[in-house]
Amino acid sequence: MKAAIVGGGVIGGGWAARFLLHGWDVAVSDPNPRVRTQIAEILANAGKSLPALADVPMPARGKLSYAASLAQAVAEADWIQESVPEELALKHKVIAEIQKHAPAHAILGSSTSGFKPSELQAGAIRPGQILVAHPFNPVYLLPLAEVVAGPGCSDDVRDRACELLRSIGMEPLVVRHEIDAHIADRFLEAVWREALWLIKDDIATTEEIDNAIRYGFGLRWGQMGLFETYRLAGGEEGMAHFIRQFGPCLAWPWTKLTDVPDLDEELVQKIASQSDAQSGQYGIRELEAIRDRNLVGFLRSLKERDWGAGRILNQNDKRLAKMTGDAASIDDSAPTRLLESTVLPAWIDYNGHMTEFRYVQVFSDSCEALLRRVGLHDDYVAAGHSYYTAETHNQYYDEVGANEPYYTTAQILMADAKRLHVFYRMHAAADDRLLATLEAMYLHVNTQSGKVAAAQSAATAKLMAMSSAHSTLPKPETAGRFVGQR
Repeated sequence: MKAAIVGGGVIGGGWAARFLLHGWDVAVSDPNPRVRTQIAEILANAGKSLPALADVPMPARGKLSYAASLAQAVAEADWIQESVPEELALKHKVIAEIQKHAPAHAILGSSTSGFKPSELQAGAIRPGQILVAHPFNPVYLLPLAEVVAGPGCSDDVRDRACELLRSIGMEPLVVRHEIDAHIADRFLEAVWREALWLIKDDIATTEEIDNAIRYGFGLRWGQMGLFETYRLAGGEEGMAHFIRQFGPCLAWPWTKLTDVPDLDEELVQKIASQSDAQSGQYGIRELEAIRDRNLVGFLRSLKERDWGAGRILNQNDKRLAKMTGDAASIDDSAPTRLLESTVLPAWIDYNGHMTEFRYVQVFSDSCEALLRRVGLHDDYVAAGHSYYTAETHNQYYDEVGANEPYYTTAQILMADAKRLHVFYRMHAAADDRLLATLEAMYLHVNTQSGKVAAAQSAATAKLMAMSSAHSTLPKPETAGRFVGQR
């Protein structure tokens, strides 16, 4: 699959990173002489953070190219993402040029937050090809994309766009009727207006406003949104009680949402100086890296609970596992590569290295990845079968710090109808250093009875094929060790 990115700034670069890391080839078109540097910096951050959200192998990274012309970029593209500045005349000019050279089947998505699809489609030679696909920064981490088809775009094209977005780990929010600013930005605009007044009237500074969000309701919104949060506020009597109790407040003169302060130079400088005092000690790339690490930690917490955006990440893992599992051939020349991720800051102990129990977590996740690879997870477990851990033995060889990439492998030492004996290795990705190993024995169990039971050969065919391939590998030197053995 090929994606063409037209406009390689922060948003376009984020799109490029998400497509690339999900295995798409990407061609970038942007006359800015700094576009290669910008994309490289964005991709460096994305390459550390996005794989840290997956618990299964990511696909091989796609090929990145920089097109000499717009025509070259969009040729043979399956998805074209326009992310040029928010000027309607410019967008019309770019869309017209794209449609001269793009395949008729390609979806042409616009990152616009300010224009409706009907405005973009006006005068186009193929209006049914154009829709709004509005993302949120950083595009490579935040899954939401508002999809607005407009009157000129068919339901089939919209639905195909949604499926392609899901295939790269995004969650399309279909906007039923086109409206200025779509859905999410209308909330942001309301909060932004109120914040501007609070600063202008010397009620609060930029930092105090940000603290009100990040220490208070922002944490609730990040995992429950608006209405689910207020449902809780209504207590046992629910949402109807909340609205009856607090609804009258909406008539009180609390806000200035229908008024906008004059953004004269005095207010602009006031906001800018407060913002500089708040976080001017960090460069933009530093702030982006801090933001990404925080988002990864937050999103992984939601993922562990299969809640909110975490549910989207789990669904994407299943897609990735099926894709990589279907594409993977059994290689008898080396142990099977499983996880590829980075060490999260929360995994680090007081010595600055990855703490012991996190190694156990990594190897547990590796077991999950192995079973997914051979089709013995999810549906298999739901049908009443599973592998239970009977015995493990860890060894630690080298240290690893925060944000360092790693990968794991599995070598199957023995497998039969009831037992699975696996030797895992964890390596530093930068230099292949061996960090730790885990030897594990699993027993196949009927989850209804809780007793060991033989698996059907048809169910474990892939596992047995992998076991047979690994039988030609040298046995790990430390397999079968006991604790304290020299």
